[in-house]
Amino acid sequence: MGRLGLLGCVGVLILVLVIGGIWFVGVRNHLVDLDQQVLGQWAQVETAYQRRADLIPNLVKTVQGAANFEKSTLQAVVEARARVGQMQAPAGGPPGSSGSTADSAPNNPAAFQQFAQAQDQLSGALSRLLVVVERYPDLKSNQNFLELQSQLEGTENRISVERHRYNEMVQAYDTAILRFPGNIVANFSGFKPRPYFKSAAGAEQAPSVDFNFNTK
Repeated sequence: MGRLGLLGCVGVLILVLVIGGIWFVGVRNHLVDLDQQVLGQWAQVETAYQRRADLIPNLVKTVQGAANFEKSTLQAVVEARARVGQMQAPAGGPPGSSGSTADSAPNNPAAFQQFAQAQDQLSGALSRLLVVVERYPDLKSNQNFLELQSQLEGTENRISVERHRYNEMVQAYDTAILRFPGNIVANFSGFKPRPYFKSAAGAEQAPSVDFNFNTK
């Protein structure tokens, strides 16, 4: 009876280990699925931002054709786009990343903040440019500019949608790796919380432009 009892205990232990292993693998696979959804949506965010960046050279070229257009406003857009372009340069991302700030951003809060700030600065510069355009009737009636403006506005809407979807997927992922008992699997497997997009400070306010031309 003692031997049978020992065999029974061993059998129960093996059964518990098998069930525990199946549970662990199941939870880990679920976290992997959520993680891949976040990365897939991040690619959509990058695509939308890239679409905007691709529109800017033609926009700048068109605006440059307007007589006496404010160089400082135009220069701000050019410089902001250049900073966004630098996000694609090697930035020492974490192991397994392609090395660019943009690609490493979902895994690196500091890189994510740099990426988001650069994009927000470009958004602000473009917003100010479109406000300043109100001073120039020729631009407001320029068919090429109007088409670019329409494409840009559509792209900004797409960016907003993709960012919102990304935040939703990050919320589902972060909740899963922080909530018990998923956090146990996450800790053993190296899953880390991912950062969210946040509204830029002052984004709710329209850019102010001084239309008071001082004359001497």
